[in-house]
Parts: sequence; structure tokens; C-alpha cells
Amino acid sequence: MNGLIGNKSQLVALLLCFFLGGLGIHRFYLGYTGIGIIQLLTIGSFGIWAFIDLIRIIIGDIKPKNGIYSKTL
Repeated sequence: MNGLIGNKSQLVALLLCFFLGGLGIHRFYLGYTGIGIIQLLTIGSFGIWAFIDLIRIIIGDIKPKNGIYSKTL
């Protein structure tokens, strides 16, 4: 279990959200598969959801499912 803790980068999540946010790829990366599928099917609610997620990733509000980033901004 310890090998899985802290293996996600906040910068990678931010870049995925910026470039592929409408597809929800950042949510899949962070371990939130269900929300990722919803974002994929709704195209990130036409970009609005992706924009909100972008801000939330920057301020550190969205974290990986295990709660810890290995690298932060």
C-alpha cells in the first residue's frame, strides 16, 4: 500500500486539465474514474467544469484519491 501513496504530481494534473480538461483526463489521472467518465461524456460540461477544476488544482483543492501529491507546485 505504501508504494501507491504520493505517486501523483500536481503539475501533471494541472497540465492534463489545461490541455485535456474537457475530456476529464486529469480526473482519471488523480484516481476519480467515475467523475472522469462523466466529464468525458459531457465534454467537461462544455469547458466550464474543466475551468473550475483547473482553478481547484492550482489552489490545491483537488488532490489525488489517496490525498497526497508526490510533487506540488
